[in-house]
Parts: sequence; C-alpha cells; structure tokens
Amino acid sequence: MLTSILISVGFLLACGLILAALLVLAEKKILNYGTCHIHINNGKKTLDVEGGSSLLNSLAEQNIFIPSACGGRGTCAYCKLKVNEGGGSISPVEEPYLSPEERQEHVRLSCQVKVRRDLSIEIPDDLFSVRRFHAKVARKRALTHDIVELRLALVEPTTIEFEAGQYIQLESAEYKGHEAVMRGYSISSVPSDKTHLELIIRLVPDGICSTWVVQHLKEGANITLSGPYGHFHLSDTTAPIICIAGGSGMAPIWSILRDMKEKGLNRPATYFFGALTQRDLFFLDEFKQLAKECPWFTFVPALSKEPADSSWQGERGLITEVVDRHFPDTSQHEAYLCGSPGMIDAAIAVLKKNGMPEANIFYDKF
Repeated sequence: MLTSILISVGFLLACGLILAALLVLAEKKILNYGTCHIHINNGKKTLDVEGGSSLLNSLAEQNIFIPSACGGRGTCAYCKLKVNEGGGSISPVEEPYLSPEERQEHVRLSCQVKVRRDLSIEIPDDLFSVRRFHAKVARKRALTHDIVELRLALVEPTTIEFEAGQYIQLESAEYKGHEAVMRGYSISSVPSDKTHLELIIRLVPDGICSTWVVQHLKEGANITLSGPYGHFHLSDTTAPIICIAGGSGMAPIWSILRDMKEKGLNRPATYFFGALTQRDLFFLDEFKQLAKECPWFTFVPALSKEPADSSWQGERGLITEVVDRHFPDTSQHEAYLCGSPGMIDAAIAVLKKNGMPEANIFYDKF
C-alpha cells in the first residue's frame, strides 16, 4: 500500500515538473512577444529587448544588474523596482514581499515581472554603475573553524570603484546537484586597492553558495561577481562612532575602519565584536596593531558562551549587554551595525534606549 502511494506521488510530481517545463518552453518558443521597449526613469534611457524573459534577466542582458540573491525564484525580495506601466498584475509569489505602501507605489519583484509588452520602470541611479566582473581566487585562507577569507584578483574588468561598506554578489558554480546561485557578501578590503577584492564568508548550514566557497572553491579558480551594491557607508560627519558586528559581519567594518585610517579620519571609534567562544575570534593581532597606530580606535571583543574557567580575560556576555555597559549615553554618537536581523534589532533597541537618535543608526542585515 505504502509503495503504491509513493509511486503515485512520484508520478504526479513528475507530471507537474514536465508540465511546468512545457509551459516555459511554450512561452519561449511558441509565443512571440517581439521586441519590447523598456523605458527607464521617465525616458532617460530606453532598452530594446526581446520579450518573454523576466525583467530581471532582460536588464542583466543589457548590463544593468539588479540585486538578487535567490536566482530569480522570488524568495529574497532584493530585486524590487518600480514598474509604473506594463508590469501586469502582481503574482502570488510577490504578494508576501510587498507592503500596501509598496503596492501603491507600483513596486514589484523584477524577477517575477515578465517582459511581454513595453514597460516603464524606475531604477536607482547608483545601479547603473554596477558591473559584472571576472576574477581569479588569488588566496583562500581559514580565519576560524567556519569562516574563510577570499582574496580575488580582478581579471575583466581589472579595476573596481566602491565605497567602504558596500557589497558584491558572488555567483556560485553548479556542484553536487546544486544549481548556480548568487549571494551578497560585503567587501572587506579597502577601496584604495582597486585591482583586488577581499571577502569574509561564513559557512551557513545548508547554504548553497557558502558551502561552495568553503568546501569546494580552490585557489586559482575563476569566478564571476557583480557590484558594487548598497548604501552602507560612513557618514560625512564628525560624530564619534560605535560599531557592532559578529562573525562575517566583520567584513564591512574592517573595510570602513582601515579606510578611515588611510584617509586620516580621526573620529573616535569603538568596535564591539561579538562571538561565542575564543575559537570564533579572528583578526585580534590586526586590531591590536590598528589600535596602536590609531589613538582614536578601541576594539572590544566579547564572548557570550566562553567556559567560565577558561583563560579569557576580556568582556563576557551578549554583545548588546557589553555595549550597554560601556555606553550608557549614546546621544552624541553614530552607530554602524552588521550582522543577523536579531542581533541588529537588539542593538538598535539598546542604542535608542541610551539616547541615540534612530537617524544616527546605520545597519546592514544579512
């Protein structure tokens, strides 16, 4: 009986997959939408594309790269754009990711909008500077038991312009039955090094791209990426800085602090780095040297699950508790946070409780 049920379920799934494939083939091969025009930013730019593909892919074919971390499956919601005309109705895939306000403003997931007619869309100006790069893995080294650093030598184009704090999207290769995907990783190198990029990547359980990087990617391999993306960067003020991060959230903070040093920006900066145990810490010597060279900088690592009888002499507890102890008054500071949504939300709560205006809190959730 059980065998019959399994066979029936398998048969239905196979039929569903075949039907889906036929529908895709029919749209691409049978339906002919001809040449469609995509009018961008009130006619400032117009693209002529062949109809039938998604808006996300159609733009990428014209070298306009919209952030996307799910391979166009509609699960990351990074690829939002305003589609003022021609986008059709909102698909069921999009509905959970669009707020009432976004729907009112014609925001859509570009991966789910099919180019079947002329469209009028809006794209942030900074995305026009995003490019696709081919690079070679010049170095790969382990920083902890589950974090690696990549140093990438740019091959084509050979240089990149970015701000400290921005990120790129790395394209994985197919491996062990996993399809290629794109994932965003913050740049940890400094903008003055225009021919290389450095990334700090943590192995995420069941993460397709991070597993590929940590367990399969080799030095000397060729890879593809696009960027730069994002608006997480140092503000143009003189306010003292509180940085809070954990794990691979180190990347943009490491870039920002070293960029400050290179540019002679002597704003007081305290960096709180949260980890579980000593084996999760890295760059300790580098930050010790940075503090020695820059009197304006203080590094405060804190461990939340370090055994009580260990040799650790530094701060203990959740990183938000440590920040609370060190800065009971944050009203004159700015904060730069990078980490998980839970950590960032908890940090924001502490900073606001201690007087920091929300406008002074900048963060990058991942």
